[in-house]
Amino acid sequence: MGKSKNNFFVVWDGKEPGIYKSWEDCKRQIHGYAGAKYKGFETEKDAIEAYNSPYWEYVGKKSTRVSTPSPSQEVLIAKYGLPEQESLAVDAACSGNPGLMEYRGVYTRNCQEIFHQGPFRHGTNNVGEFLALVHGIALLKKQNSDLPVYTDSVNAMAWVKAGKAKTKLEQKPENAVLFELIARAEKWLAENEFTTRILKWQTEAWGEIPADFGRK
Repeated sequence: MGKSKNNFFVVWDGKEPGIYKSWEDCKRQIHGYAGAKYKGFETEKDAIEAYNSPYWEYVGKKSTRVSTPSPSQEVLIAKYGLPEQESLAVDAACSGNPGLMEYRGVYTRNCQEIFHQGPFRHGTNNVGEFLALVHGIALLKKQNSDLPVYTDSVNAMAWVKAGKAKTKLEQKPENAVLFELIARAEKWLAENEFTTRILKWQTEAWGEIPADFGRK
């Protein structure tokens, strides 16, 4: 076999994301890491450009780059296509269940943070994802934007459709602010019509949603 022309390796999702100058260093970051996202590049310039770009921009490109999607990912990408980069992505993170919860929205193309709320005491991930989705929809409506919004939460999509957060979270003094936000979100849904497309983020095909807090 001829020597690989790839001198730099980008790890978007692995033990320690970054740019590595040898395959052995790259392999240490992805070995045993489920769903690792990585590729090889000939030049450092290409590697830096790729690292600062979404992973899916490099999926399936035919060049000297190493093709890294697993067979199962390739099947899923063929099924779902690639995500719309001109979009808003929302997600939440919670330390404990219940616990400290925060949520945010980012511009999908470059992960620029658009809004960030929290942390809130005694919350749940489901509540956070619902609030993030409503926040995103309301913001896009206010800006008269036709961008779609991505969420990886089926529950959040269902709650928005129903117009109500069907949470089992117990209301306590420490999460009173959170329940005020839930009530405001439900009121907004009841009083507003919107045309924003709500899209499911296909994690198995595309990796973690860009708004993910990276704490898994």
